[in-house]
Amino acid sequence: MIRIGIIGTGYVGLVTGVCLSDFGWQVTCTDKNEDIISRLSSGEPTIYEPGLADLLSRNIYYKRINFTTDVEKMVNDCNIIFISVGTPQNNDGSADLTGVYEAARLIGGAMNNYKVIVDKSTVPVGTGQKVKEIISEELELRGVSIDFDVVSNPEFLRQGSAIQDFTHADRVVIGAESPSAIDTMKEVYRVLYINETPFLTVNIETAELVKYASNAFLAAKISFINELSELCENVGANVQHVAKGMGMDGRIGSKFLHAGPGYGGSCFPKDTKALIKIGESCDCELELVRATVSANEKQKQRLVQRIKNEIGSMEGKTIGVLGLSFKNNTDDMREAPSLTILKELALLGAQFKVYDPKSMEKAVNYFKELNVPILKYCSDEYDAAEGTDAIILITEWNQFRSLNVDKIKSGMRGDCFFDLRNIYSKEYMSEKGFKYYSVGRV
Repeated sequence: MIRIGIIGTGYVGLVTGVCLSDFGWQVTCTDKNEDIISRLSSGEPTIYEPGLADLLSRNIYYKRINFTTDVEKMVNDCNIIFISVGTPQNNDGSADLTGVYEAARLIGGAMNNYKVIVDKSTVPVGTGQKVKEIISEELELRGVSIDFDVVSNPEFLRQGSAIQDFTHADRVVIGAESPSAIDTMKEVYRVLYINETPFLTVNIETAELVKYASNAFLAAKISFINELSELCENVGANVQHVAKGMGMDGRIGSKFLHAGPGYGGSCFPKDTKALIKIGESCDCELELVRATVSANEKQKQRLVQRIKNEIGSMEGKTIGVLGLSFKNNTDDMREAPSLTILKELALLGAQFKVYDPKSMEKAVNYFKELNVPILKYCSDEYDAAEGTDAIILITEWNQFRSLNVDKIKSGMRGDCFFDLRNIYSKEYMSEKGFKYYSVGRV
């Protein structure tokens, strides 16, 4: 009987554990944070992800998933162990693998029989071999000889649609060195295999690079269309129509060609910079990836300058902000464009009333650390507009797509509306009395 253990109950670990338990497997998730384990054990998700709460409750009810701080017991009880800890960014842009290596040491110090150890965290090329080395060292220190396999099985989860992405995956990538480990992983994902999900079986190093390459390419598409948005504004073109024309080409595709304030979150910023560091370590100058990172930062600064130019002096101005998280359907504030935009405008003298459907609690600490003056964390979008000189729509939550713009306008002191997601049309918003500005459209 397959028993799956997961080290780390962050975004990837929790989604992976809950979805695998919903496939019918017995899953034990571990974390050293007792509060997190207590909340999860009671059925309370520690992250916001659509559908996660129901899935968690269902599998707790059927006793297919449990949570513990006892890593040693989990290692002994389970025969497949996923390492799903965070790999945050170091100051130099490289991935911090402290958590991954600590997990490897814990496994090596506790394992009692053959295990398949799965790197689910996003890790640089060579990490799988290092994990193997660490576990072997721990076994040697114990004076025991136990077989094990290390597998790279990168995740491709989009925040806001992670459950769908896991259960209806585009592909499953398995990086392994032994046929038995490959067979074991195919059994773990048997539900997807039966549904004819494509499986790619490669060596460990290739699997590790697939994740970074995928994220860097998608980030490049976003940066490309954002660079074009400036050109469109200068020549009188419409970036949305340009993107649509591009996307009709089957070689290009329409996804990730939406102009806006730049990419953010826990993956694209971190993974592009980590890939650059991987390249440097191998004497490879990844110029396109460097340009992607540079263009992303430039877009945020460009939009700040655009807002400043249109409003004029920011001193004493109150701006209403709609949307703080880096994208809709998540509460994740990591590398969110709102952080840079509000910080830069605050340095010019602006203050803010803000609203986001899910990320308000997390936003408090971020803006406090950045010394951004938040006048009020508001109850809804109309509260955020009340008495403001301008509105900036940063995150494309569905409820912002059907605003009562008359109510928004009547509550404002000023009339500027900066739509950084191109949700509305200039004709419509002008008719409603706004000075309307979007991205890549005139």
